[in-house]
Amino acid sequence: MNAPSPSPRLVRVLTRKWPDQPHWEYDALRLGADAHGQWVGLPVGTWMARPGAGMHATAPHVVLLPHDGWWLATFYGDEPERPFDVYVDIATPWRWNADETEARAVDLDLDVIKGSTGRVWVDDEDEFADHRVSLGYPVEIVAAAMRSCDEVHAAVAHSTGAFGGAHRDWLARLRRL
Repeated sequence: MNAPSPSPRLVRVLTRKWPDQPHWEYDALRLGADAHGQWVGLPVGTWMARPGAGMHATAPHVVLLPHDGWWLATFYGDEPERPFDVYVDIATPWRWNADETEARAVDLDLDVIKGSTGRVWVDDEDEFADHRVSLGYPVEIVAAAMRSCDEVHAAVAHSTGAFGGAHRDWLARLRRL
């Protein structure tokens, strides 16, 4: 862990659907930054919502907003209530507003998931294929999303880079708050 925030402040995390439609939104505690990106935390009970759905976090988890990657990674601990070990949304690069109280990216459907049994898979390839046509994803967006999905899948499967345990200290920090 490199630079924890002295006292975490709330930030709004907004994912959108192409080109700029509402998707998942939630408030998170900004925990700090390291070589991989900005880390935010969601304690148990945090409300997460999208149009037509919402839920409270059933397990504490941390989210990595990479400095320049085409993804957003959610990491869970070993609580029995966790839905996954790792859930990565392939998305456009994150952009912070001027006062860094809000981060936004566009979710590009593809997800790389590591289940609690250790199995790693890509989800929503059918949704991505449909939206490439129905929403008119530009060719360069499609190429970047597919490249990112392949890179993230390999990193999650082999526990390398940001997926090699970097989340553990951040998750421990969240639990101490």
